[in-house]
Amino acid sequence: MITDNELMLMVKSGDIDRLGLIFERHNKPLYGYFLNLTGKTDISEDLVQNVFMRILKYRTNYRGDGNFNIWIYRIAHNVFVDFIKRKKKLEFSDNLNEWDNVLTDTSHEEESSKNEKINILESALMKLPQKKREILTLSRYKELKYKEISRILGCSESAVKVRIFRAMEELKNIYNELSKN
Repeated sequence: MITDNELMLMVKSGDIDRLGLIFERHNKPLYGYFLNLTGKTDISEDLVQNVFMRILKYRTNYRGDGNFNIWIYRIAHNVFVDFIKRKKKLEFSDNLNEWDNVLTDTSHEEESSKNEKINILESALMKLPQKKREILTLSRYKELKYKEISRILGCSESAVKVRIFRAMEELKNIYNELSKN
């Protein structure tokens, strides 16, 4: 099987049709990344398209010497940052069931209590600033390693650790405040 790096090097050398295979491989994960950040299906679809437009536009700059996933998520991060700059305020949906793994396990009798906790957690997550929500999405939802996140965000691994810690602390505080009400 041809690797993503090999495919992208083919695209770089002019075999544009190979971008379709890269799209097939990465469309859904990128869509999930954007959906988790925006909560909007149409916006997420547009952002995925923007990622591939940038890949096509800047294909001659591709070196192929690193991890392809880090490279493509760096582009996705930049597309999202540009989107945020254009749209100063976004409405985010309350559909982040992937975060239920942060909660403690409950039995079937406590299903309504679990759903209430998930709703509170989702609300707490939406109250976080965009940068903290993004780093938690990359670390918890996409399950990327600190080193990968540092390359995507353009900072050191220790900065990523600190940012994740601070984001989790703020999320816990907001969750606890919302739980009291």
